[in-house]
Amino acid sequence: MTKIASTYNVKNPSIIYEGATQFQLGSFDGKSIVYDFPKIRTYLDAKGKICFGENFKIYEDDHRLLLKLASYFIQDHDYCQKLNIDTAKGILLSGPVGCGKTTLLKLLQYLVPHRKSYNVIPARNIVFGFNSLGFKMIEDYSDNKVYCFDDLGVEHIGRHYGKDCNVMGEILLSRYDLFKEKGIKTHLTTNLNAEEIEDKYGERVRSRMRAMFNLLTFPAGSSDKRM
Repeated sequence: MTKIASTYNVKNPSIIYEGATQFQLGSFDGKSIVYDFPKIRTYLDAKGKICFGENFKIYEDDHRLLLKLASYFIQDHDYCQKLNIDTAKGILLSGPVGCGKTTLLKLLQYLVPHRKSYNVIPARNIVFGFNSLGFKMIEDYSDNKVYCFDDLGVEHIGRHYGKDCNVMGEILLSRYDLFKEKGIKTHLTTNLNAEEIEDKYGERVRSRMRAMFNLLTFPAGSSDKRM
């Protein structure tokens, strides 16, 4: 996705500008922002249309999930605690094909343009890179940057010069070490459930994922929004 710049008022970071349009997401007392969720929804709907086209919309069925995700990204620690969300962990967003996982995680980082964003990278592209470059690909993601690995589980086993490797499993183990040592976050989207994750990556990876991520899911029966 091409980055489409959002700017904010340095003196009042609750105000975000999209071109000449101003969006006020809450109130700022000089030290902290008190966000207003309906205003957040209005902004995200507008930003989604800018990023993904005029057909983008936020579905009412997704409002509760969006509230949880927005609370996490604005780091509302008190409300996240009530929601049983650990703001020190990453997000693992699961749901059926086409429900909007990738779109939401690309979109929500625009809520906080005053913070460093992350790249959303398809897991299968990482494996394609491993097949060409080998273990350097795994090393490249063992750094201090925040990543969102998209569509975990759709990728195949990697193979480089005849050697097979569960590439994303190895990367997740490396990211776990970074999380424990430095608090570096990782985010994921996936169509897999917990049992399928363990079948594909093993109990060791699944165990570490429990420590690394807040599991958030789309409502059961979420429709394919790409249709």
